[in-house]
Amino acid sequence: MEKSLRGKELDNEFFLSQFEEIEKKVENLIVVCNSLEVTNLELFNKIKSLEEELQGKIEAEKKIAQEKALIRSKVDNLLVRLEELTAN
Repeated sequence: MEKSLRGKELDNEFFLSQFEEIEKKVENLIVVCNSLEVTNLELFNKIKSLEEELQGKIEAEKKIAQEKALIRSKVDNLLVRLEELTAN
C-alpha cells in the first residue's frame, strides 16, 4: 500500500509541476499579447496619422491644380486681349 501512495504522490507532484509550467507559459503568452496589443495600437495610430497627412497632401495638390488652371486661364485671356490689340 505504501508503494501505491508514494506513486500517487509522485503523480501529483508531476501534475503540479506540469500545471506550474503551463501557468508560466500562459503568463508569458499574456505578456506577449499585451505587448502586441500596444504595438498594434501604435501602428493603428500611425496609419491614421499617415492617412490624414496623405489626405491633406491630396487636398493641397488639388488646390495647386486649381490655381494653375486659373493662372492658365488668365494668361490665355491676356494673350487674347494682346492679340486683339495688335490686330487693330
